[in-house]
Amino acid sequence: MPQDYAEAVKWFRLAADQGHASAQFNLGSIYDGGEGVPQDNAEAARWYRLAAEQGNASAQTNLGVMYYEGSGLPRDYVAAYAWFNIAAAAGVELAPNNRLILEQEMTPAQIAEAQQLSTEIFERIQQGN
Repeated sequence: MPQDYAEAVKWFRLAADQGHASAQFNLGSIYDGGEGVPQDNAEAARWYRLAAEQGNASAQTNLGVMYYEGSGLPRDYVAAYAWFNIAAAAGVELAPNNRLILEQEMTPAQIAEAQQLSTEIFERIQQGN
């Protein structure tokens, strides 16, 4: 691993372990792409979730994609929709389109469940901030 990657991972991990959402997102991206570390979707999802639960909209979108694809965690359209919904509310431009594509593969009951889940997650995020 090049020294600059090793150094970046070291500093991102220090900040991420202290709860910094942007560092958590960056670590998720590093593991997602395998840049300077072995590519690990489960580890990427773990860091994205930590950042997403603190309101990081990019992490929310990426977590939705990982749920949609079943990448690093079980495929779950309800969870994917919920995270896309939250990211859309935060202003992520691609999130509404991702949500619309996903709706085509879901039942009305799944969409209703996803709406409820996104409300619950959103409320938890708001309480944490």
